[in-house]
Amino acid sequence: MAGQTLIEKILRSHLVDGDLTPGQGCRIHIDQTLCQDATGTMAFLELEAMGVEQVKTEVSVQYVDHNTSQFGPENHNDHLYLQSVTAAKGVYFSRPGNGICHQVHLERFGEPGKTLLGSDSHTPTNGGLGMLAIGAGGLDVAAAMAGAPFAMTAPKVIGVRLNGRLRPWVCAKDVILHLLSILSTKGNVGCAMEYFGPGVETLSVPERATITNMGAELGVTSSVFPSDEKTRSFLRAQSRENVWRPLAADDDAVYEQVIDIDLEQLEPLAACPSSPDHIAPLKELSGKPVSQVLIGSCTNSSYRDLMLAAEVLRTHRVAPGVSLAIAPGSRQVMRMLADNGGLAAIIGGGARILETACGPCIGQGLSPASDEVTVRTFNRNFKGRTGTPHDQCYLVGVEGALLAAINGCLTDPLACGMEYPQTSEPDSFTVDDSLIIPPPEDRQGIEIIRKDTVGDPPLCLPYPQDINGEVVINVGDKVTTDHIMPAGTFLKYRSNIPKYSEAVFNCFNEPGKPTFAERAFSVSEAGRHGVIVAGESYGQGSSREHAAICPMYLGIRLVLAQSIERIHAANLINFGILPLYFQNPEDKAKVDQGFTILIEKVGEQLRSGEEVNLIVISTDHHRFDLTCVHRLSKTDIDMVLAGGRLNMV
Repeated sequence: MAGQTLIEKILRSHLVDGDLTPGQGCRIHIDQTLCQDATGTMAFLELEAMGVEQVKTEVSVQYVDHNTSQFGPENHNDHLYLQSVTAAKGVYFSRPGNGICHQVHLERFGEPGKTLLGSDSHTPTNGGLGMLAIGAGGLDVAAAMAGAPFAMTAPKVIGVRLNGRLRPWVCAKDVILHLLSILSTKGNVGCAMEYFGPGVETLSVPERATITNMGAELGVTSSVFPSDEKTRSFLRAQSRENVWRPLAADDDAVYEQVIDIDLEQLEPLAACPSSPDHIAPLKELSGKPVSQVLIGSCTNSSYRDLMLAAEVLRTHRVAPGVSLAIAPGSRQVMRMLADNGGLAAIIGGGARILETACGPCIGQGLSPASDEVTVRTFNRNFKGRTGTPHDQCYLVGVEGALLAAINGCLTDPLACGMEYPQTSEPDSFTVDDSLIIPPPEDRQGIEIIRKDTVGDPPLCLPYPQDINGEVVINVGDKVTTDHIMPAGTFLKYRSNIPKYSEAVFNCFNEPGKPTFAERAFSVSEAGRHGVIVAGESYGQGSSREHAAICPMYLGIRLVLAQSIERIHAANLINFGILPLYFQNPEDKAKVDQGFTILIEKVGEQLRSGEEVNLIVISTDHHRFDLTCVHRLSKTDIDMVLAGGRLNMV
């Protein structure tokens, strides 16, 4: 019998039912959950709707890290609701200013061998600790907090064998950018990444976490490193060595495929506008003028990352034409920088210090100027995500970002002529959990605060027997949840579904013409069902379930696509929207905005097989048949027909 991968071992130890054969359905027990405020508010409203008095997980944590800038009352209203509802339900509450969820969870809660489900697509960050950490929609996380197993497809495990050691000026970010250049951001649904080999022991836990964090950009279910002595040292430094245990794949483990990476041969890379898989060597971009540099986000804001910034800025200053801003990933990192003089060096070098939060990574401030290059250590550079239309955003490691800041242009780190600064992981981190509020032992009588901007989660009607639909929009490939449901200045309305729904597909709206929301509402008012048509990799990026909730609120009941990313497909099902796939890719070009889509006896077709027959009527009344396929389990079918998971509950 072949040996097991580490991912298979963790799945097997948490299996509730189902089959771990890749591609088959299974359900696993969830040990821990995390939510952040942009998704957590709806998740807890959904938990309340389920009638759950107390969460059933070992540990559940609610973080406030996305919407910490409070323009108007909406964000603070959400924070008050979250602090009160977590106290009532038995959940830890990480207060604003304590840091980014993935960084803090890595520091204070993550455990090797445990399962973690988070309402944020970058939850796999904690795979750097040897956890099986998975991103999901808020409703799936709410169900896990209620004690329900998590339904998933057993993944194909892609092995990444690391050999050698990174050279000075080459960093962990270059490992994942290299993988993105190989696998791209699409076509990896149903896979997971597992790292092994002698090169693993040369990487610290924060470096591993950088790699697993951006595994989300590959579209895989999770990314996992083994738990070894480096893991033990990190947990010991966090005063949590008691949760450590060694974990690794068997020596004869069998992978779907193995990708070999010689760390010695990697070079500094950049993701060019406007996709994380648009990769180029920095040496080919050297000399390109830069006007803004941002260091931080859940990808690159660890103590090691920011101490590197401090060492460079002790002896160099930011170029006159560059704005450099740095956001520590956690209060722990900020405090240690303050105590050891690193913060003074960063400020002295001309950098601006941002709050320990996500901030500009999700378009919450520091948008770049028009037609100017912004260089960021973040994980996504989708067009417009910075808050500036037609932005020019490059993603690099901290080393490349620092050189861009001091030179005023993109620079090849291997040709910079500087001695590489020496940094190291501390023997002990400063531990201060005073901004993490544990749930009280006595929760009787706790008042849940719900201000007027915090609305109820909308319910969907049961699925109609027949679809009489109209295509409201036809979009291309790699349409992200940022395109569907923009963040930035709109994100404060996430608890007000009617208001937030006005922004659906805002980036595709044209001045003087009806918006997507207006068109969809008009179709619904006419008693018809809204349809979205899309290309490959629809719904990639953020896990935000609002990209399903708000279209559902506007009357969308069907998405026809060439492919749909895992989390978004699950969110569509959770909220009563049927995801179907073109049997022939060329069929997408036959269906346009305004066309009629008819499906008879939807439930019967879904239950009788994978194929679903559609009748399409064009705007000039040409009528033709079209065959699509579904990829729904029996439970998924029941959920869609019921009008979503909350209706089933």
